[in-house]
Amino acid sequence: MVDEPVKKLKDDAPQSEGSTTQPEKVLKWYVVHTYSGYEEKAKKALLDRIKANKMEDYFGEVLIPSENVVEIVKGKKKTSNRRFFPGYILVRMVLTNKTWHVVKNTPKITGFIGSSTNPPAVPDEEVQRLTSQIDEGKLRAKPSVKFSMGDSVRVIDGPFANFNGVVEEVKPEKGKVRVLVSIFGRSTPVELDFLQVEKN
Repeated sequence: MVDEPVKKLKDDAPQSEGSTTQPEKVLKWYVVHTYSGYEEKAKKALLDRIKANKMEDYFGEVLIPSENVVEIVKGKKKTSNRRFFPGYILVRMVLTNKTWHVVKNTPKITGFIGSSTNPPAVPDEEVQRLTSQIDEGKLRAKPSVKFSMGDSVRVIDGPFANFNGVVEEVKPEKGKVRVLVSIFGRSTPVELDFLQVEKN
């Protein structure tokens, strides 16, 4: 009696490559945990190990989910890169015994997420949605939200520059705030971009 092909991984690592059944090279996405702040080094180390082990056919893209964020630092615009998920990277790969160990033994990487021995794959549509957010973030940097209702602010750009006011509403999805600006002794609501105001 011949056993059916093993579909679920049960041992300490995925199905051995010594099996007589040749595994299909199906690339799937997996979430890998890294030391926080070392995502780039972990990615480089993994790519180096893949090349050293001549495993390029078993690996695809290694992705660090991030976006560009605009902040005002000392009155100047500064664009920085912010991680969506600090301490995690996405790896597109064929999960086999050997590729599992290549990833697991990479410096700055602690292992797979979901199960150390049988990690679940991330659906392609989830990754596609994430990459669309990443592409949008690269094309249009998002202002960092640092305002709350009731904050005392000063307008630094536009026709109301140098006026003081109080934040009445924050609209993070639009990157705007509505500020009650005191004009000629009267509080007037004005909608401004995050980058046009700063906290007093």
